[in-house]
Amino acid sequence: MPIDHDIKNLDLAPAGRLRIEWAEREMPVLRLIRERFAAEKPLVGVRLAGCLHITTETANLARTLQAGGAELVLTASNPLSTQDDVAAALVSYYEIPVFAIKGEDNETYYKHIHAALDYKPHMTMDDGADLVSTLHKERTELIGNVIGGTEETTTGVIRLRAMARDGVLRYPIVAVNDALTKHLFDNRYGTGQSTIDGVIRATNVLIAGKTVVVAGYGWCSRGIAMRAKGLGANVIVTEVKPLRALEAVMDGYRVMPMSEAAPQGDIFITSTGDISVIDRPHFEVMKDGAIVANSGHFNVEVNIPALEKLAVGAPRRVRPFVDEYTLADGRHIHLLAEGRLVNLSAAEGHPSAVMDMSFANQALCAEYMRQHADELEHTVYDVPEEIDQEIARLKLHAMGVAIDVLTPEQEKYLSSWEEGT
Repeated sequence: MPIDHDIKNLDLAPAGRLRIEWAEREMPVLRLIRERFAAEKPLVGVRLAGCLHITTETANLARTLQAGGAELVLTASNPLSTQDDVAAALVSYYEIPVFAIKGEDNETYYKHIHAALDYKPHMTMDDGADLVSTLHKERTELIGNVIGGTEETTTGVIRLRAMARDGVLRYPIVAVNDALTKHLFDNRYGTGQSTIDGVIRATNVLIAGKTVVVAGYGWCSRGIAMRAKGLGANVIVTEVKPLRALEAVMDGYRVMPMSEAAPQGDIFITSTGDISVIDRPHFEVMKDGAIVANSGHFNVEVNIPALEKLAVGAPRRVRPFVDEYTLADGRHIHLLAEGRLVNLSAAEGHPSAVMDMSFANQALCAEYMRQHADELEHTVYDVPEEIDQEIARLKLHAMGVAIDVLTPEQEKYLSSWEEGT
């Protein structure tokens, strides 16, 4: 029986399968979980809809969930992040329904989300909360089927906590993004490397000697600043939170408002989760040839409509993923990947080794939700500490790294109030 799908081309499947297998080599934690899932089948009977970036790493998560007995359907969480060969391999070799095409328009994007919801999922797995949002706003008749869900990214967690705060969230969600083994590693090392990779692939510019303006200093932005600095860039950080700004200063970066950074920057990278971080007044004073990229989940961090109003005529596509806007005074501003996630649009997203921990969290939290959904309220939960610790333990084991164990005397000392100097 043919597997339901809407993808670019099934003929791409062999190449996608090879890349999925290559990624698995760097994902030992997920492989260990998959082996256990295959034996125990903790997700049998669960229909799971995933709105995720359709990449090689996501494919290995899907294989793990499938090994655990879940009935899967996948759709893209960003119009530009799908790897078409991976989507084809998931349909052809792993018999997973996939609705995702790289470069799909907004109408198709949401048509695909509705196609995934047509499977009447018991569980949602989101990256940005578009699946949950659509379910709550347009497909409310399906919510009775849903026992719970997970959320992968900062922006999605922000949206879901707002829903919970307003009392409109109708089932429990585990904030996978907030696991220590996720945001301390994926957000920092994964986003840092993959964002710079996306900028370089899109432009082929030399980073050394450039002034790179990084908007925000959360975990993702820290990684971006660190990697840019490592390649020889002069890094400026902009922030709205005093503690983060202070930390950026202590880490050796120049910190200033975006209005002051705008005339100085050669490359701008946003990763804040907020809107219009780069706005019309900033475009008006940027250098000729400035490069603007976004690594936040949605393409609203750069005010693209404002840039379009400033521009004379339509933008010119000068390279794949590089649109050149010409301003009235002759200056040019180059927007990468249409303002969408540059690391997934112009490159391949996070390295597999770091996604190993993020998706291990997804797999174990799906199992946890299956086991505990009846006990949970309709709100957003942190990843249980025991899951975080187990993933760290498995990752160290896979890397061949051993650590110390507390002696009984040390444990007693740490738990006693009577011990002093």
